[in-house]
Amino acid sequence: MGCFQSKIPHQLPPPPPPPPQTNSDLDGNGEQQAVPAFNEFSLAELRAASNGFSTDLIVSESGEKAPNVVYRGKLKSNRVVAIKRFSRQSWPDPHQFVNEAAMVGNLRHKRLVNLIGCCAEGDERLLVAEYMPNDTLSKHLFHWEKQPLPWEMRLRVAYHIAQALEHCNAQGLKIYHDLNAYRVLFDEEGDPRLSSFGLMKNSRDGKSYSTNLAYTPPEFLRTGRVIPESVIYSYGTVLLDLLSGKHIPPSHALDLIREKNLLLLMDSSLEGQYANEDARELVELASKCLQYEAIDRPDAKFLHSAVAPLQKQEVKISSH
Repeated sequence: MGCFQSKIPHQLPPPPPPPPQTNSDLDGNGEQQAVPAFNEFSLAELRAASNGFSTDLIVSESGEKAPNVVYRGKLKSNRVVAIKRFSRQSWPDPHQFVNEAAMVGNLRHKRLVNLIGCCAEGDERLLVAEYMPNDTLSKHLFHWEKQPLPWEMRLRVAYHIAQALEHCNAQGLKIYHDLNAYRVLFDEEGDPRLSSFGLMKNSRDGKSYSTNLAYTPPEFLRTGRVIPESVIYSYGTVLLDLLSGKHIPPSHALDLIREKNLLLLMDSSLEGQYANEDARELVELASKCLQYEAIDRPDAKFLHSAVAPLQKQEVKISSH
């Protein structure tokens, strides 16, 4: 698939130091709290936790087509959480919302940002999840301040997402919505996790969906629906993000791959960090994921098996 000019140095530069521990999941003795069981919260509880949904506590605000706001909040138990508040029109049926939230909330995995609660009171629809203090993949990949995201961490992101998706598939949750660099967050230890928010349909009628993806799967453009294979396509776009360090249209990336212009695809800041064969493996996997026909894409189990051998070195994300 063409030649790279990069070689692995004898010793990689030292990884950035792990972030200082926060109290987001620590009790008074500094011990790690277990993830609590899923719970229905009252609107009053979540309003108090977010200081009246204060704009000062907004950590994410996105989505013209499917608008939502995420707040940093603190429950009465002192647990710091992320509270996602949907637009009033997103979930007209409160029973559908609670049932779906409970199904996702029963899912637990170390690679997921676990969902711990919801609220469906009046017109309000809110989700409550673990709080991740070290920002999103988008921030570290596209808007870094100190140093670009190391190659080994990019491989770790690909691996952890694949692990999370395989687990979701095994538990019967095969559809994940809007997988992109904003859905990957870094926990207090600097490890990447996949947001559980993407497991919720955000569907007005249970069939059609809104999306905030820049590059949508072909079948969504044709039908307005997503299928289990759609997340594989989106995983391929995330691999392109990791390889290139920028947003790149899948059609352009596939042209570069077919023409064997792989150096034009790779992030120049990664020079000297990766083995040629590892980069080729990831490029080839991205190409398989981005196939136009859903039936030609691999499944989540294949993703896991493909990226697992590339894991070599422990690195942590630097805190901001």
